[in-house]
Amino acid sequence: MGSSILKEFRDFAVKGNVVDLAVGVVIGTAFGKIVSSLVGDIVMPAVGVLIGGFDFKGLAVQVGSAKVMYGSFLQSVVDFLIIAWVIFVAVKIINHFRRKEEPAAAPPPRQEKLLEEIRDLLAARR
Repeated sequence: MGSSILKEFRDFAVKGNVVDLAVGVVIGTAFGKIVSSLVGDIVMPAVGVLIGGFDFKGLAVQVGSAKVMYGSFLQSVVDFLIIAWVIFVAVKIINHFRRKEEPAAAPPPRQEKLLEEIRDLLAARR
C-alpha cells in the first residue's frame, strides 16, 4: 500500500501542469521582487519629489495605542497597479505575436457527404 501512494505522488509531481505551475510561481516571485524594487526605488521617490519630497512609507496615523501605517498600504497599491499593468501589456504583446492558426474547414453537412458518395458510386459503375 505504501508503494502505491508513493507511485501516485510521483505521477502527480512530475505531471507537466505541476511542473509548469512551480516554474510560474518561482518566476512570478522573482518578477514581483523586480517590480517592488522598481516601485520602491524609482517610482515612489520620483512621486515624492513631484509632491515636494514627501515619503509615503512614513505616513501613519495614531489610533489609541495602535499605529496605522497607511503609507505602506499606498505603497502596496502602487506596487499592485504597476504589476497588473506590466502583466496586461506582456499578455497583449504575447497574444499579438502568437501565430494565428488557420481555422479548419468545416466538414460538409451530412446530406452533402451522402450525395457525394452516391455520385462517386454512380461514376464508378459507368
